Amino acid sequence: MKKVEDVFISQETTILEALQIIDRGSVQIALVVDGERRLIGTVTDGDVRRGILRGVGLDSPVSQVMNREPRTAKTDMDRDMILSVMQYLNLRQFPVLDESGRVVRLELIDELLQRNSRDNWVVLMAGGLGTRLGELTKDLPKPLLKVGTKPILEVILESFIANGFHRFYLSVNYKGEMLKDYFGDGSRWGVEIRYIHEDKRLGTAGALSLIPGIPGQPLIVMNGDLLTRVNFRQLVDFHSDSKAKATMCVREYEIQIPYGVVQVDNNKLRKIEEKPMQKFFINGGIYVLDPEVLHMIPQDTYFDMPSLFEAIIQKELHTSVFPIREYWIDIGRMDDFERANVEVYQEGFL
Repeated sequence: MKKVEDVFISQETTILEALQIIDRGSVQIALVVDGERRLIGTVTDGDVRRGILRGVGLDSPVSQVMNREPRTAKTDMDRDMILSVMQYLNLRQFPVLDESGRVVRLELIDELLQRNSRDNWVVLMAGGLGTRLGELTKDLPKPLLKVGTKPILEVILESFIANGFHRFYLSVNYKGEMLKDYFGDGSRWGVEIRYIHEDKRLGTAGALSLIPGIPGQPLIVMNGDLLTRVNFRQLVDFHSDSKAKATMCVREYEIQIPYGVVQVDNNKLRKIEEKPMQKFFINGGIYVLDPEVLHMIPQDTYFDMPSLFEAIIQKELHTSVFPIREYWIDIGRMDDFERANVEVYQEGFL
């Protein structure tokens, strides 16, 4: 990294400002310090997302979400010792402090290992019919419809590549040969692409039963009609930190009741709330799965991802949710497609 001071913030810094610093840099952390550079706490993307789930607003100070007891190193530890500790504790960032608790530097596991790529497999579900888009998908599969100058699926692929992922499965069904002709083996992008062929519709989870062999690391599964600015590296790190067997990305969704809502106790009127706004978390169509849960998917049977999560929950295995705060759009209807063709430029995809 350039200068450790670039990620210094105070306790009064808002969460939104901290996120801008985290997103702008490449270290995925902000250091909360006092006027003397003494470390008070740390803030990561995961800390913020856990705060969002607790109802903490982005205009709140970072003191409400920061880790007040971060792991730290001392200046008398050499780099080999620091690397050993980081690997043992599964740390990606390690603030180094002097005897007075002042920040001297920030060690990064990626820099110490000079490791940039991620070996996790990414499965992109590209077999849908796209019937809600009418004539547009009559002769072309939806993932090949262009947003701006590129097909939807190519924009998604390049977003993952920018995050260091290089191993992909495309699950294909409807007009799958057209997708294979376009993407080939991935060499055009310097990545590896394999294909899952669905002879019949198997659903977002059922298609995973066709993967030959069980991967050794968590895999990402994503619908092939989403555009998002989610940092996929942070997503996988969040999943690992949560020690979850399965993680579902969720999106906050608001809906306004168009009437005054009446609260009644027996026959007594207690309260009238005029046109209240209801908030929910909805499924964002992006998942991280540990390899062991793939055994729970039935063979040659339609099985969607919510059903898989229900099965995991029934077995009392740990699941987690990753709230999406970044740009996200599901291109399901014509107005979504038209909107995506404008926002693909505004959001910097092209």
